[in-house]
Amino acid sequence: MSEITTTKPAKIVVQSLINAGVKMVFGIPGAKIDALFNELLDHPEIRLIVCRHEQNAAFIAAAIGRLTGVPGVCVATSGPGGTNLVTALATANTEGDPVVALVGSVPRSMSAARTHQSMHLMEVIAPIAKKTQTIDHQDQVADIILDAFRTAGTFPQGVSAIALPLDIMSAYSTKFQAFPNKAFKPPVYGSAPPDMIANLVVLIESAKLPVLLLGMRASDPATVSSIHMLLKKHPIPVLETFQAAGCISRDLEHLYFGRLGLFRNQPGDRLLAKSDLVITVGYDPTEYDPASWNVNGSMNIVHLDVKSSDYTYYYQPELELVGRIGSTLDSLTAQLKAKTKTASYDICSAVSTAFHAWKKTPYVTPTADSVLVHPLHFISTLQSLVLDTTVVCCDVGTVYIYMSRYFFSYLPRHFLVSNGQQTLGVALPWAIAASLIQSPSDPTKREKVISMSGDGGFMFTSQELSTAVQQECDITHFIWNDGTFNMVAFQEEAKYGRTAGIELGGVDFVKFAEAFGAKGFRVEKAEDLERVMKEALAYRGVSIVDISIDYSHVSELMGNIIGKDFN
Repeated sequence: MSEITTTKPAKIVVQSLINAGVKMVFGIPGAKIDALFNELLDHPEIRLIVCRHEQNAAFIAAAIGRLTGVPGVCVATSGPGGTNLVTALATANTEGDPVVALVGSVPRSMSAARTHQSMHLMEVIAPIAKKTQTIDHQDQVADIILDAFRTAGTFPQGVSAIALPLDIMSAYSTKFQAFPNKAFKPPVYGSAPPDMIANLVVLIESAKLPVLLLGMRASDPATVSSIHMLLKKHPIPVLETFQAAGCISRDLEHLYFGRLGLFRNQPGDRLLAKSDLVITVGYDPTEYDPASWNVNGSMNIVHLDVKSSDYTYYYQPELELVGRIGSTLDSLTAQLKAKTKTASYDICSAVSTAFHAWKKTPYVTPTADSVLVHPLHFISTLQSLVLDTTVVCCDVGTVYIYMSRYFFSYLPRHFLVSNGQQTLGVALPWAIAASLIQSPSDPTKREKVISMSGDGGFMFTSQELSTAVQQECDITHFIWNDGTFNMVAFQEEAKYGRTAGIELGGVDFVKFAEAFGAKGFRVEKAEDLERVMKEALAYRGVSIVDISIDYSHVSELMGNIIGKDFN
């Protein structure tokens, strides 16, 4: 009779990570999770990257998930280590980023006691995750780790969290080994029912002005490829949510009429109001509330997604096509008649003219005596300097509204924003992820990544400059600096006629960067912007560019709201 091989649970966890294809793990050590850290030392296949805050470890893991489609992994110890993950996990789960969070906990015999770092963390995390589980027995380890990856990776993607009790990880063994690689691949859905697709074909071909509204779940590369095939055969005007940036390629740019979100005042909102058939693809209501764009609740909507709609007064689809988005679009494309022109040319032409009008405004060109840089001047300059293949990570704030409206991105998931939770501080951790995934072990193979934030948002996660420098990332981070929480300020001003609690300042960002071993740049006057940006982008390594920003026209971002009677 053959001898049964037993293995420590910590090794089962690490072997499961390897079999799941994990290349990097991000976290901070602690006494309740140190068995896992100890085991990782013996497995160079996985790089253990120690961050400066657990929240940032989860931000980085979430960006890994968003950029690759495979769950990113973060690790934290018990008590405050686990609670520090919550904001980032909530952001990831809301915005469809697959993450597996491994959290240490006290020995099971002490879980009900009032003792050091004892906390029911899975109960804390459960409301903002797809699934949470606690390993109660060593024989469960392989099963629960596998389930976490399959849950996080199955559409709609999100967060799985697991509690790893210290005693199980360090004092027991099990005969149940990690599952093989093939087990970690989540199931793939088929297309929506054929009769529903046939009904949609009839609706599209009879509509006077059908419009595609692309959402975050339409932004993965495979789905974007299906969108392109559809548009090349049967051109339809396209709008994106902020998180769907990059779904439209350069050769299809004539069908793109902008990104929508927050305020109903864009040319694309007018196109949407004129449409007699709005086809939402991978759209989530957290991106742009239906009450904001379907203000009368009367639009003719078709919902095409991997999940059923969130049916409300303002979102009542005539059809719901539920299935794998790309497969459904491929079936739709096969049945639609080939066309060369979009419907309602005059309306689309007028909207297109309005959408591109900002490029001819004086805002994009600085005056000789101007110190402050207008946002549109920055965006037009950045657009001229970056490659289509450059990943740009944008923090939340006024910078996020300007960039989401006016920065063009032509490849999926190359312009990243937090659009569901609007979480401050995401840009730098996300940029670290975008840099590392290019080559986890060889910094010489990494291309430039760009991140940007306001001065307030930057300070939320600025400690990760240390991580970025130590990991030899190639990141240029632009700070739009006005010394305030400006996105809060202009909305307070509109509501109350004054502002409260928005003043910041007090940081020399050039010296701050240098203290971490990064390179600091400052734009002293607007006409120097392009020169300084070129210098910073040419710098190999981590650099910070401090830009005094001109927010004198910021009220325009929420002005000229389109009325309910517009159609």
